[in-house]
Amino acid sequence: MTLAQARLFDAIDTTWPTAARVTTGPWVLREGRGGGKRVSAATLSGELRDGDIPTAEEAMRRMGQAPLFMLRPGEEALDSTLADLGYETVDVTRLRVCPVWQLTDREIPRVTTFTLWEPLAIMREIWAEGGIGPDRLAVMERVSTPKTAILGRIDDHPAGTAFCALDGDVAMVHALEIRQAHRGKGLGGWIMRAAAAWAEAQGAAWMTCLHTQQNAGAEALYSSLGMTDIGSYHYRILPNPGAGAT
Repeated sequence: MTLAQARLFDAIDTTWPTAARVTTGPWVLREGRGGGKRVSAATLSGELRDGDIPTAEEAMRRMGQAPLFMLRPGEEALDSTLADLGYETVDVTRLRVCPVWQLTDREIPRVTTFTLWEPLAIMREIWAEGGIGPDRLAVMERVSTPKTAILGRIDDHPAGTAFCALDGDVAMVHALEIRQAHRGKGLGGWIMRAAAAWAEAQGAAWMTCLHTQQNAGAEALYSSLGMTDIGSYHYRILPNPGAGAT
């Protein structure tokens, strides 16, 4: 990993935190409690030895989770080993970054965005429509650093929402969701700019976000904002969760 990439992985852990985190052997194990892959996947933090993968699998099953590993840049040997054991690649995720000032160069139209915490009921409804339910909202609640939610309006209707939190001078946006009927109208860009304005007021220097590689809409949005793609990570999961390396 480059320094920039490593910094973003730290920000992921801070701004989208797991419910519980345990270090055992060379692994960091996460208990996600339904919050998604990002808060449930095991990551490598030391030198991999014989028997370490079955140990991680057993520990994740004891947590009530199927074995799941996050593979970051530079972890090609582990990636290859997991592939040989039958683990499949899922959710290739791109890392995006830009200076905060790059997104604060335009005035946001009046009553287009609002930053607030706690989220309003309508924001929770918009998230739910996009599959972001109570378990992921619980992840947001766990964040202990400065954080906010952003409500977006267009055509006189509440139409989008997102979550943003800080890790030092890095702000990371998660869970950006635009209602289907209002996509393609530019609201996602205004929400990102509102997040940047909030982050700048908190002293942040960098705006960051993540999106799956197959999400063409997110790809177009973040590219249009000039956010640099600095690499990717992905997950490995067994097609049959009952199987394993043992």
